[in-house]
Amino acid sequence: MDTISENKCFEGTQGVYRHESAACGCDMTFGLFLPKEARQGPVPVLWYLSGLTCTHENAMVKAGAQAFAAENGIALIFPDTSPRGQHVADDAAYDLGQGAGFYVNATQAPWAPHFRMWDYVATELPEVVFDAFALDPDRQAITGHSMGGHGALTLAMAHPGRYRSVSAFAPIAHPTASDWGRMQLGAYLGADEAEWAAHDATLQMQEVGLDVPLLVDQGGADQFLDLLMPEALSHAMAARRQDGAFRIQRGYDHSYFFVASFIPDHVSFHADALFG
Repeated sequence: MDTISENKCFEGTQGVYRHESAACGCDMTFGLFLPKEARQGPVPVLWYLSGLTCTHENAMVKAGAQAFAAENGIALIFPDTSPRGQHVADDAAYDLGQGAGFYVNATQAPWAPHFRMWDYVATELPEVVFDAFALDPDRQAITGHSMGGHGALTLAMAHPGRYRSVSAFAPIAHPTASDWGRMQLGAYLGADEAEWAAHDATLQMQEVGLDVPLLVDQGGADQFLDLLMPEALSHAMAARRQDGAFRIQRGYDHSYFFVASFIPDHVSFHADALFG
């Protein structure tokens, strides 16, 4: 693993690291904020999964999460959103290919050799970071924005007992029924829509739900509401009596100004679960 940068940040360290990924068949880069408490021993972890077009850097520099993570002694991990490189398949569309991994394991050409973001985030990157840094694997939580919110929700529902809490900012809530999902799931997983269901938060909420608290924030003025389909997830949560909250934040759009406005609530929400 190579250290790209390390900067002092709120008495802790904001690092950026690169490592060779067997899952993705290329080098992958991630950000990691370690609070000062990590100098004394393992600290709890909050995973942050980013959205379409993002790298590890977007949330790391725009969300403002480090200040609140430092207050609570929580580490933050910012994975990339896809494999990258000249030998990695791509597409001219911004919402397919590099920067748009959708947190699935692709089975279709030309994506299958590299686009295995499910295995990367669920298995490989945790092994890398828990081996190399002072992090507590028994105290994990997960959040994400847009495509990353979709990833956080589906990963958590597929791995009961791993995360103590889950949250999402404006998640792609029902991708099997949305243009932000049908194209990508079809390209990555093939035409059999039965293979898509495990990657649809609404369908998984209906089928299995979560055994931990959930917080979802959705901007009421989000310019992508028709693509996100938040009402589908909200209805599924209500029908299941899911432990959690779905909040519409009036006037907020899909940008990182929205995320930064409510990241204190989300870090506090996760801190209650991680230390409770």
